Amino acid sequence: MAEPYIEQVEYLDVLTKTGKKTGVSKPRGDVHRDGDYHKAVHVWIFAESTQELLLQKRADCKDSWPGLWDISSAGHISAGDSSLITAQRELQEELGVILPKDAFELIFVFLEECVTNNGKFINNEYSDVYLVTTLEPIPREAFTLQDTEVSDVKYISFGEYRSHLAEADPKYVPYDVNKQYGLLFDIITKRYRENNEARSLVLQKQLRRYAPVSLTAELTGLGDADKEALILLVRAAMIMDEIFYLQVWHSNPVLREWLKEHANVSQLDNLKWMYYVINKSPWSCLDENEAFLTTADSAVKLLPEATKPITGWKGVQYRAAFPMLKPSGANLYPPDMDKMEFKLWTTGLSLDKQKDATSFFTVIKRHSQVNWDNHIFDSTHLSEGSTHDLYSIPYSQEYHPFLTRVSDLLHKAGDLVSSPSLKRLLHSKADAFLSNDYYDSDIAWMELDSKLDVTIGPYETYEDSLFGYKATFEAFIGVRDEKATAQLKLFSDNLQVLEQNLPMDDTYKSKDIIAAPIRVVQLLFNAGDVKGPQTIAFNLPNDERIVKDRGTAMVILKNVSEAKFKQILNPIADACIAKEQHELVDFESFFTHTICHECCHGIGPHTITLPDGRKSTVRLELQDLHSALEEAKADIVGLWALNFLIKKHLLPTSLEKSMYVSFLAGCFRSVRFGLEEAHGKGQALQFNWLLEKEAFVFHPNETFSVNFDKVEEAVESLSRTILTIQAKGDKEGASLLLQKYCTMTKPLKVALQKLESIHVPVDIAPIFPVAKSLLE
Repeated sequence: MAEPYIEQVEYLDVLTKTGKKTGVSKPRGDVHRDGDYHKAVHVWIFAESTQELLLQKRADCKDSWPGLWDISSAGHISAGDSSLITAQRELQEELGVILPKDAFELIFVFLEECVTNNGKFINNEYSDVYLVTTLEPIPREAFTLQDTEVSDVKYISFGEYRSHLAEADPKYVPYDVNKQYGLLFDIITKRYRENNEARSLVLQKQLRRYAPVSLTAELTGLGDADKEALILLVRAAMIMDEIFYLQVWHSNPVLREWLKEHANVSQLDNLKWMYYVINKSPWSCLDENEAFLTTADSAVKLLPEATKPITGWKGVQYRAAFPMLKPSGANLYPPDMDKMEFKLWTTGLSLDKQKDATSFFTVIKRHSQVNWDNHIFDSTHLSEGSTHDLYSIPYSQEYHPFLTRVSDLLHKAGDLVSSPSLKRLLHSKADAFLSNDYYDSDIAWMELDSKLDVTIGPYETYEDSLFGYKATFEAFIGVRDEKATAQLKLFSDNLQVLEQNLPMDDTYKSKDIIAAPIRVVQLLFNAGDVKGPQTIAFNLPNDERIVKDRGTAMVILKNVSEAKFKQILNPIADACIAKEQHELVDFESFFTHTICHECCHGIGPHTITLPDGRKSTVRLELQDLHSALEEAKADIVGLWALNFLIKKHLLPTSLEKSMYVSFLAGCFRSVRFGLEEAHGKGQALQFNWLLEKEAFVFHPNETFSVNFDKVEEAVESLSRTILTIQAKGDKEGASLLLQKYCTMTKPLKVALQKLESIHVPVDIAPIFPVAKSLLE
């Protein structure tokens, strides 16, 4: 006897009114009966060549809007399913079109709140609206229509379709184009009707903010074997670039190749490529990560198997998409994962698995997405032993093809170099890339004592603005400045003294701060996560285990510092600092504070005890707010520390005033990086605090000066505030502090507008002639 058919009930995740997951799911009918907020997807297919949108005609049997023309494809997101997989699946089920994730561009989220069927159907629906851009229309006969959902499809000019909606044509499902859904048409119009000449002028203006600077170093102290190793190290560093492009966004590597290949087609194409090279993505670092490219600028990919085959038609040609809004989780998490989903997943994991999930060196992925990519079109199919869609994968596995190449180059370089400590570093780092255990190699990096200075691996977490957990790959290759390095022993020798005198409660102070080695380096080459504004120093590693056991080490890039002071800080001082304090802006103060900033990353709270007795870290507790607050801490506590060392007669009194005025000039330099960037955000916090406390003075002639009577107390009070927030793991306190002070106040706007009007560069764009000649 045949089994009776039991209709499966579709469950939907219930959302809050603001669109956040509640952790509750209900049957679809109950959701619409009760008016619960829930999620859906809308997918639009747009043909570039004809400027047409694909519409589907809803089947006559549909319970809502039967027989009317509607979105290309749409559907609810079932409980536990992801937005992107739902978009892909709906397109396959309704139209027979199978496309990979890089075809889908999330353009906005649409909230529909309406009541139909005499009050029986309440639709409070958040829809992720995706755009799929193809070069040509897909032939009608290539579609396989799901007859219970779709009766027909047609292409229509997007302008004509907008008119039908605006006129409330009864043949079309209604959308109010004068409200949020008008974004669809606005985006397409702006994207394809923008004046190329005007766009070129904008890109030229953006490029002018970076001053090209050649950075060189003497190789006279290196033997032939070391120079041969240097070539291998530069090649290894270039692979950090390849990994970083992928970490930023999954279609970023093909975008890069496309822009490079087409750079000589026109002036506009050349400008796109030049500005992309600086930002390493389609988002501009100096413009709050606003996109300067669109999917219309991206690579064209051919997918013959996307639909059923049609004689004489080669298949779907689509643009590799990227969103206009930079994804907060980069390509380190699924693009449609939110914090609540991550929290619900990690709560159910063992302690070891939780550590993997929040590790610096893992990527978070979806089983369902991997299955889809492998043509297993069942989102419920999880890997054996899995109970959740999310899982973590180590970098050594995710980036294995790249890391095996890097590992091989580092082993070969390690065999060549003369320095025992560099030999140890290169071999241990080569092993770490394949084992995913970086502890020993980071210790080796801290103990490096070599003319050739190498930093390579996953370190900074700025790209992960979702949680601040995941590290991105980078490389810095340079030559040690032995004389300058020897002069800096004072700072590393006094870290414990500084820690014990920090302006915070003694219970939060560490009694076992380890002296931080400081190396001054002339930079030869950098790669990976070195986009946009260039760092002048770094304090590593970020791994709290090593910070607790061994402290940190600092690398100061002296030639980068000199270039920035000459190209940027001097002109800023001329424009923004009151005339009587001009002479107090000098390189010694700027460079000394840079050193102290990096030292102060190594002191203050790192591993902390929470009020409930749990052990944690500042990074884990503050999450996405950690980077900005940590940069602000290092800056402001760095000023406090300089003043402390001057009073102890360990630094010259000549710095007593110049350090504050040089810092004031530096505020304008860093804020120009944008308030989405950690250093810019941290600098705005400090500037506005010191201005409020009258330590900085804004004059009627639109210049600034330091009030030496009030600055010391203001610096100490902000240092205490930040250190205490970190020590308590107080994310709410951090959020309130940043919300209040991390704003573009009128004095900041005035200064920045002045600097823009006289074309002072915001940062430098380094050129590495020595590395180039070595490779040639």
